[in-house]
Amino acid sequence: MTMTSLLFLVVSRKRWHWSWLAVVPVGGALLIIDLSFFGANALKVGHGGWFPLVLGLAIFVMMTTWRRGRELVIREIKQSGLALKPFIANISAHPPLRVPGTAVFLTANRSAVPHALLHNLKHNKVLHARNVLLTVEVLEAPVADADERIDLKRLGDDFYVLSLKFGFAEDPNVPLALGRCAREGLSFDMMDTTFFISRENIVPDIKRHGMVLWRDHLFAFLARNALPATAFFQIPGNRLIELGALLEI
Repeated sequence: MTMTSLLFLVVSRKRWHWSWLAVVPVGGALLIIDLSFFGANALKVGHGGWFPLVLGLAIFVMMTTWRRGRELVIREIKQSGLALKPFIANISAHPPLRVPGTAVFLTANRSAVPHALLHNLKHNKVLHARNVLLTVEVLEAPVADADERIDLKRLGDDFYVLSLKFGFAEDPNVPLALGRCAREGLSFDMMDTTFFISRENIVPDIKRHGMVLWRDHLFAFLARNALPATAFFQIPGNRLIELGALLEI
């Protein structure tokens, strides 16, 4: 309750622009009550009250480690990525073998070539007739507006960059959203569409300065046990190809 009162004071001052003449009396009254409860309950810490504190601290460490780890992963992907436009220009100049169908590559960086696309081209020596780089973004709003849900850009040589936006309260169904892209001029036949995704295998590296080593190992453990993005986005498993990639953080 004390933290809630402090946050209320910050919001009332920074966001609602209350004057100090209003903030100080209201905040003082709330804090007197909350600190009284806090002082009374502080006596229970030595009699079992330490357990929820330790549990809360452990959850806080895991959540902050996951957030920081994802930031490092995205930064590493962006730094090691190959620029998309020169890649497409090179494909146009030296076209590889094309196979029928549509390939959808899930990526977090719209300006770089996805690792799955590079690995598929390197090992299988082919490209699909249409290649879609798909980015899924979860907004801070509960529901995404219909006019901003789909953002499609054509890059030439049958390459497309597609961004799908969902609200945080929505159920992100990627196949269903792809079906609505026909109004944007890009139709999908799910029986002729293959999804590609890079599955990062996190390798802690003491030489890098992102996090301390024990947090690197904790993030690697969390990443191995996290719900796959494909399950979260409801991508059918029989239309999915995963290509592994080692990623040092």
